Amino acid sequence: MPMFESLRSIQVFVATYEERSFTAAAKREHATQSGVSQHVRKLEERLGAKLFSRDRGRVVPTPAGDAYYVRSVELLRLASAANSAVSRFRGSLTGEIVAGLMPTMTRSALAPALARFTDEQPNVVIRVVEAYSAVLTQQVRAGELDFAVVPAIPNTPGIRSRHFLRTIELLVSRRESRLRHLDPVRLKNVGSLRLVVPGPQNTRRRSIETYLAANGLQCERVLELDAMLGTLDFVSRSDWVTILPGIMMAADIERPSVTINPIVDPVFTLDLVLIEPSRRAMSPAARSFLEMLQVESERLEEPWAPYLARKEGRRQMPAALPG
Repeated sequence: MPMFESLRSIQVFVATYEERSFTAAAKREHATQSGVSQHVRKLEERLGAKLFSRDRGRVVPTPAGDAYYVRSVELLRLASAANSAVSRFRGSLTGEIVAGLMPTMTRSALAPALARFTDEQPNVVIRVVEAYSAVLTQQVRAGELDFAVVPAIPNTPGIRSRHFLRTIELLVSRRESRLRHLDPVRLKNVGSLRLVVPGPQNTRRRSIETYLAANGLQCERVLELDAMLGTLDFVSRSDWVTILPGIMMAADIERPSVTINPIVDPVFTLDLVLIEPSRRAMSPAARSFLEMLQVESERLEEPWAPYLARKEGRRQMPAALPG
């Protein structure tokens, strides 16, 4: 005897039990009366017990039928719950994604994109690795990541890249700074800088040094700190300043934990690129997450669009920012 009866046989039995009629059960289950009768007879044969007594056209449950009905209803309820649990995955993508992002991206852009993605694609397993650009580039080349977003890099064998986003760079100082929050600032007018910078292996370190040198700017002191959140915490508690990408500081526009000021004359920008292994195509699941991440990143960059236009020589004056 099989350990479990088919759900169809159990459904027919439950209908017969509840309707007390083969005819009514057949109508309810969209079957024929003979078909229902056959289901019940075969079920009784396999179980080795009578489930119904048949007396002058009446279908009456036996004690065995009563006991079997209680467990059958529980089983059908569990089957229904199992189907409901899987229904939200119907039509969704499947697979596994491993994406690499810098703190620049994880502080503001990751959470809303990830929340939307996990809601729309619940059958995809996703893992996000946070690291700096040099590490992420190595991991992409080794095939350990489906993709990563990093500052623009030279052509690298084994890696395919494309433009992802251009963001502005901001001067970041403590909340009690003498600078007015969100006002554009010329670094040459700020005075002596006590500047916190990332380590020399960080692509942004070279970008910052190039900008300072090109504009004849010198720092009173430089402190090397390869910890983005640690840098923010330190700056918020001291008279040191740092330079961070606008996309990272989106949350501080309206609810500032520090003072942020767009760097202008000239506008200082950072180009981010998408990198992926050149030897394999990106999976549909990875493409879907990447698209959501890019949409969210572009939304966060909208407040700084006037400064980007200024950088590119377009006629657009900075609009007033909220705050």
